[in-house]
Amino acid sequence: MDPRLALLAREASACTLCADSLPFGPRPVFQVHEAAKILIAAQAPGTKVHASGRPFTDASGDRLRDWMGIDGDTFYDQQRVAILPMGFCYPGRGKSGDLAPRTECAPAWRQQFLDLMLDLELTLVSGRYAHNWHFDGSSRTTLAATVYNWRDYAPAIIPLPHPSPRNNIWLRKNPWFETDRLPVLAERVQHVLRKNPS
Repeated sequence: MDPRLALLAREASACTLCADSLPFGPRPVFQVHEAAKILIAAQAPGTKVHASGRPFTDASGDRLRDWMGIDGDTFYDQQRVAILPMGFCYPGRGKSGDLAPRTECAPAWRQQFLDLMLDLELTLVSGRYAHNWHFDGSSRTTLAATVYNWRDYAPAIIPLPHPSPRNNIWLRKNPWFETDRLPVLAERVQHVLRKNPS
């Protein structure tokens, strides 16, 4: 790994910026490498990911890998796939599910990582918080509208809903996502990976 990126990863892994606000304490979870071609811009780890210390080791990860049409070995190959959630640590639980990613995390770390990963060809932006940061005001008024109008951001970026089981209602209300968008997503992922074999 690029020494600059390795140093940044060590610094981010030791981050305690939000320690006083995290119910289980800090445990930053992400996956980076300067050779990565695909970036998954996610939300924040859940309890299972906090426990494992590895991104998407939960039902959301199973669904996301299925959406992308790739297996676990490919997904966890950091030289092919990078994973940078908006918040690196589990933020805690609220009345209707996990809390939003901590707002301190992205300003402290996100652009520093992106500046050192210049070979990215495809970014999958998952969920409203990631949409807001990556699209910087150019997203539509609703998540559904942003995902529906994916061509506004393609081919380098594809907006997605969060793959959490909590989004099952959204997926049922928007059947076009499975029938029309997932084939495009899987094809785009495969195209990038075929161009850049491990």
